Amino acid sequence: MPQNLLDQLRTYTVVVADTGDIEAIGKFRPQDSTTNPSLITAAAQLPQYQPIVDGVLLDARKELGAGATDAAVANLAFQRLAIAFGKKILAIVPGRVSTEVDARLSYDTAATIAQARSIIKQYDAEGIGRNRILIKIASTWEGIRAAEVLERDGIHCNLTLLFGLHQAVAAAEAGVTLVSPFVGRILDWYKKDTGKDYHGANDPGVKSVTAIYNYYKKFGVKTQIMGASFRNIGEITELAGCDLLTISPQLLAELEATEADLPRKLSPEAAKAMPIEKIVVDKAAFDAMHAADRMATDKLKEGIEGFSAALVKLETLLAKRLAELETRAPAAV
Repeated sequence: MPQNLLDQLRTYTVVVADTGDIEAIGKFRPQDSTTNPSLITAAAQLPQYQPIVDGVLLDARKELGAGATDAAVANLAFQRLAIAFGKKILAIVPGRVSTEVDARLSYDTAATIAQARSIIKQYDAEGIGRNRILIKIASTWEGIRAAEVLERDGIHCNLTLLFGLHQAVAAAEAGVTLVSPFVGRILDWYKKDTGKDYHGANDPGVKSVTAIYNYYKKFGVKTQIMGASFRNIGEITELAGCDLLTISPQLLAELEATEADLPRKLSPEAAKAMPIEKIVVDKAAFDAMHAADRMATDKLKEGIEGFSAALVKLETLLAKRLAELETRAPAAV
């Protein structure tokens, strides 16, 4: 009798939960967990997490003082909120949590480095070691350069919003710990651009992650590949054998409920036998390859703008909640 797909997938691949919902993480017990601004914003609006949100807001107000604007408190609070959720998640998962740098800093190397170090300092203060944290940074040239500096300092990075081989190779050459190619967002772009639908191994997102995996394994790259942003379980099963896959609770449940044989699709041995040419990606090559890849150009820009908008929404929600708290119990602030 076949096992469910999730149990079989775990034998080939490290399964990661793509959510800020702590209850869902507890249900599926993944090895690692990832979050992003959109997921944190969604989780912060759930009633069961209101005590976490309120505690972070009150601490931020106390730190900045009564004279600080609600907007300034909200800005500090959103940074602290990701840490608060990360701490809760790490109490459940045995591995790592990814915490994201402000997407609005994606083209600023120095500011990205500074915020990453601030995130690590906050985790350090909570007694959580660097081996359990991945700093998520957008895969711009500037973000990759920031990750290179951070990795040299022993701060591990997860390069997100990754859509092209040029980004993956540049990240590997920078010595980053992990990259997160976005499978579903690539599929979205091609469906819109061509008007066609894609399935199985023909899915452009699956093809992209497969190409990165094969390149890394062919040349012995230590950087890990974590497929992300899935639209259906077919994309996931086609990538069985990828180092890691970060999957939403909805798709984790679907995998768990489906019984069928799951063959391994990706393997280092197969990749090493492939005729793949090594490429070197300096800034000029990166810029040229990025400009030539309409999909990667569009989706990186869209992703940064989307995560930035999610942060603005979260700050607005936090400022509103802070005003409510101060109206109800000013003496507690």
